Amino acid sequence: MQRRSNATVFMKCCTKERRRKLLDEFFRPSSITLIGASESPGKVGTVVLENIIKSGYGGKIYPVNPSHKEVQGLGCYPSITDLPETPALAIIIVPAKNVEQVLEECAHKGIKGVVIITAGFKESGQEGYRREKRLYAIVKQNGMRVLGPNCLGIADTNTPFNATFANRAPMRGKVAFMSQSGALCTAVLGWSEENSLGFSEFISLGNKMDLNESDFLEALESDGNTNVIAAYLEGVVNGERFLEVTRRVSRTKPVIVFKAGVTQAGARAVSSHTGTLAGSESAYTAAFKKCGAVRADTIKDLFMMARGFANQPPPKGGRVAVVTNAGGPGIITSDALERGGLTLAQFKEETAQELRNALPKAASAYNPVDVLGDAGPDRYKVAIQTIIKDPGIDALLVILTPQAITKPEDVATAIVESTQGIDMTLLSIFMGGPDVNKAEEIFNEADIPNFRFPEEAVGTLRCMKAYNDFLMRPRDTRVRFQVDKERVRQVIRKMRDEHRKELVEVEAQQILLAYGLPVAKTMLATNLEEGIKAGREIGYPVVAKIASPQILHKTDVGGVAVGINNSDELISAYEKITDNARRMVPDADIWGILIQEMLPESRELIIGMNRDAQFGPLLLVGLGGVYVEVLKDVSLRLAPIGEEEAREMLHELKSYWLLQGARGERPADIDSVIEAMLRVSQLVTDFPDINELDINPLRVMDDTQGCLAADARIILEE
Repeated sequence: MQRRSNATVFMKCCTKERRRKLLDEFFRPSSITLIGASESPGKVGTVVLENIIKSGYGGKIYPVNPSHKEVQGLGCYPSITDLPETPALAIIIVPAKNVEQVLEECAHKGIKGVVIITAGFKESGQEGYRREKRLYAIVKQNGMRVLGPNCLGIADTNTPFNATFANRAPMRGKVAFMSQSGALCTAVLGWSEENSLGFSEFISLGNKMDLNESDFLEALESDGNTNVIAAYLEGVVNGERFLEVTRRVSRTKPVIVFKAGVTQAGARAVSSHTGTLAGSESAYTAAFKKCGAVRADTIKDLFMMARGFANQPPPKGGRVAVVTNAGGPGIITSDALERGGLTLAQFKEETAQELRNALPKAASAYNPVDVLGDAGPDRYKVAIQTIIKDPGIDALLVILTPQAITKPEDVATAIVESTQGIDMTLLSIFMGGPDVNKAEEIFNEADIPNFRFPEEAVGTLRCMKAYNDFLMRPRDTRVRFQVDKERVRQVIRKMRDEHRKELVEVEAQQILLAYGLPVAKTMLATNLEEGIKAGREIGYPVVAKIASPQILHKTDVGGVAVGINNSDELISAYEKITDNARRMVPDADIWGILIQEMLPESRELIIGMNRDAQFGPLLLVGLGGVYVEVLKDVSLRLAPIGEEEAREMLHELKSYWLLQGARGERPADIDSVIEAMLRVSQLVTDFPDINELDINPLRVMDDTQGCLAADARIILEE
């Protein structure tokens, strides 16, 4: 076994120490000072101090306010310098103009952890932005860590410690929640009480001047009180670090994220097919797939999933059994399972026979198991006890709709008793509003999440299954090819010297060839004589294409001619293409005509890359040719990718069946496509200068016959 280097061990120790310090300073502080403490009604300083006291915090509290000698029964100090000791954590609630001075005083006192609740910084305009920059300079100079500014505060239900100005305290539970929106935090607290969702930690991130989502993810990884981390994010501070930390944390506990503001955020001008299709939404989706974070589509989904993950193991597979006392909800659940990529489990014959013997004749002994509307706790109990013995089941959904004779709480008790110690995911769906409230309390005590509608339960189960798939997926090994990096550097250097950022096709082909990507034989003809010579050298039939950095889509301007069989046809095509280009795009810089070998009939794909400002190279594969932006049948991942990821991307395409061979056709050479994807991944990872890349079409031949890049475009960073 290879020894770990001293540097690696040192870095791991530093990371562990950093996490421990962050947990201790912000969630388990031994003492607190509250600068701006008050007892005037309606003031934030009043509410925060009240919440700290009411939470049962056992450490020392040092209020600071020069106008008071006592605040809410506690001795008050005129300034931080007057405190009898150095507190572990400072909470600042003073006017924005005074925060800088207060932070300096905290630094001089040796306080390392600070929460700045005060608003009026970069969220408020240029002056606020400059003010926040000055704060950050103080923080870095003194080795401090700061949460905020412009935040609701922070709470830990196990310390206990509630330093927020929310109107209620979070319930104790196993979910850590962080949010960029303070207002959302307060709204969530009310909803969580109604839905019996408790929190371990509650963090309002604010402006993320210093501490951000990655810092808290890293700290919460080792928090024994947290089973699940849920987050509302509007953006991430450092995409690369977020991916690294989340990928590691997700292996330990689920990370569920609702990402807001993706439709327009990060939008910028793009000119390639890939750039058009790969927006900020696509980048975040690919990022979450890469690091194993579970994506919530709505805020409600975020907390529904958190509740499921917090109390139940993820299913080992997608085989689901359903027990219901009503046919309609059973059908709805079955539909939702199929739409979610899950399946109704097929019972063993012994299981079905045992159910037939135990249930009334009118009941259904097949999945979904309908125990009928008059079912009581005993009937549910025998059905469940029979089903959970079947080895072909990964998850169990139990549905109840209250009838006049139904006793939901008795049924809930029977379900809890029947399922103690089972090794499968169990979710209840007790519908009926107030009629099932008491039953829901029984489930909450037993850590069984209850959902009011089938779709909510199935959505949670689907995400739990996807998370388990992530955990079970083998680590994707990276393939490294022998390539000619120097050749690529020379092409890029030449481009920079000529103050150009877009390569013509022959230049793009040189880069592809340097990385071992197969390309169609192509020559650039700057005049008719060169064109005729190129036709002879390549060999007829050939294709002719306009070469101009201003003409992106050649077919749209009549800039392509195919099936040219001799010199006479080439002369005619040359003149026609040139005339079309000058007429349709009069300002275009015409470099000449590309003469290319005529390829045989084949499938057409696209491989592309658009460099996302936050996460780096975003790879794309999909159905290519002229229909790429119309059909938009594409799959995306963040580079670098491994072989399994490349294969997954192809499987996600609706048109994958075309590659497999439809209606008697021979299958395409899928392995050659995967290799091409891996080579492109290596290229765009090695060269950050490449901003956009399109290989469209990539002509894919029959199995074992390979593939060829028929057209390529590369655009460099400014």
